[in-house]
Amino acid sequence: MPGIFRAYDIRGRYPDELDEAMARRIGNAFARLLSAEQVVVGRDMRLSAESLAGALAKGVLEAGADVADVGEVSTPLLNYAIIAGGFDGGAMVTASHLPGDMNGVKLARRDAVPLSGDRGLPRLEAMVGEEPVARAPGSSRRVDMLDSYIGKVAGFVRNPRPLTIVVDAGNGMAGPEVPRLFERVPAWRLVPMYFVPDGRFPHHRANPLDPETTRDLQERVVREGADFGAAFDGDADRCGFIDERGERVREDLVTGLIADYLLGEVPGATILYDLRSSRAVVEAIERAGGRAVRSRVGHAFIKARMREEGALFAGELSGHYYYRDMGFTDNGLLTMVMVANILAASGKTLSALMKPLDRYPTTGEINLRASDPERVFTALAARYRDADLDHLDGLTVGYPAWWFNIRSSHTEPVVRLNLEADTEGLMHEKAREVLGVIREADPGAREM
Repeated sequence: MPGIFRAYDIRGRYPDELDEAMARRIGNAFARLLSAEQVVVGRDMRLSAESLAGALAKGVLEAGADVADVGEVSTPLLNYAIIAGGFDGGAMVTASHLPGDMNGVKLARRDAVPLSGDRGLPRLEAMVGEEPVARAPGSSRRVDMLDSYIGKVAGFVRNPRPLTIVVDAGNGMAGPEVPRLFERVPAWRLVPMYFVPDGRFPHHRANPLDPETTRDLQERVVREGADFGAAFDGDADRCGFIDERGERVREDLVTGLIADYLLGEVPGATILYDLRSSRAVVEAIERAGGRAVRSRVGHAFIKARMREEGALFAGELSGHYYYRDMGFTDNGLLTMVMVANILAASGKTLSALMKPLDRYPTTGEINLRASDPERVFTALAARYRDADLDHLDGLTVGYPAWWFNIRSSHTEPVVRLNLEADTEGLMHEKAREVLGVIREADPGAREM
């Protein structure tokens, strides 16, 4: 098992690292780990997804559990199916935003509680290395939950007014879902882009975090005179936004925007934000009367913390947004609905809504290959020992006028730096300074 078990899920190159034999063992071990009677299995549109999902389902059946096959779906739909169907667990075969030659598995227990590096995945990895168990095989059936899921999402639409929305599905799993949602909201005009699911990703990678992938969408929003654009990743659990001017909207600031809106519906609620988020996000939550709780990065960690805190909503810099009322899961389609609701309620443009939040200059996320991350963290902690330091996730260094977080990626061999300051000049000055400390500690460190 060449490093395919990650902090949040299982990912590997197909078929060198993750093949049908491995998927079958994963399915068998997963059913045994949960002592499951029924497991729901879904997949995305990747070229290897159908055969891997079939092999995984076979492993589940051989462990004696029944399989409900929901077919080609988004990860949010799979999570909804686990909860609404009362299944013991679910497996989603997907590699999200990664290139087409990659694939993986996202696993969750009952109520869509994810397995992760500190909640079940290490035990599963050990069980995968054991001899699979062969019991009297379970039965398999096909289940269609698309209409039920779209109905659930549509139930969050509030007072729709006419809006033109350009949606780039990235040839991923948002493609089949978005038109069904718009059928239920006649006031919205849909301008579709790249809606046919295609694991070859013929137009661009399905990764809205990458500015290169949203150029077509940005141009189309302006050309159509649209109210906003939405870009989805491959399995549609993430969503990025383009304002009416064709400008990208910072993902962390969307957390503040939605939090402010939801706190109007549920005053005093707890909102989680990932520790890379702008200080403007915390200010927005507290200004709206909410309780802001800082969280480490990653969907499994955030979902667990949300349950512990009873949080209404959470947002990540990566474009994952989580909702208590969707079982504490992340949902790109619902996030698009929330932004439409906010525009309808305010009567303002998206750029006007974002302007008060976009207060602090930031470097954005800088990715660096580093041969010895711990040495880098130690050097930075020593250099900035007079700051507020914490190690919730990597190292966060805080001063009154600027701050940064640096952390090791859970999915790639890199460290990620985010730095924010009160002014543009201070941001550039401190970014140069921090990068200098990093390169002094690790001369081979380089930006990607």
